[in-house]
Amino acid sequence: MATGGKVSSRPMMGEHVVYYRDKVVGGIYGDRLLLKVTPASKAHIPEDQLEIPYEGAKKMLRMVDLDDRAVIASLLQAMYEELPARKKRK
Repeated sequence: MATGGKVSSRPMMGEHVVYYRDKVVGGIYGDRLLLKVTPASKAHIPEDQLEIPYEGAKKMLRMVDLDDRAVIASLLQAMYEELPARKKRK
């Protein structure tokens, strides 16, 4: 992916949380990449692709087209500006 190696994931509760430059952008749930709902992600992904990652969670947008790395990179960059900073651990 053309993101300069700034995408990472961490296992959590049997799934994976996805980070871009240390901010949570979404997660991998089963075989689905789901992204947080932000103005940028809503502009790139149709709202009919809203899905619940697990029981009791907020809806997230399913990224279906995983082949175009440039589109994914630009989406993550746009989302980064809209997401809150990662909370510091005590």
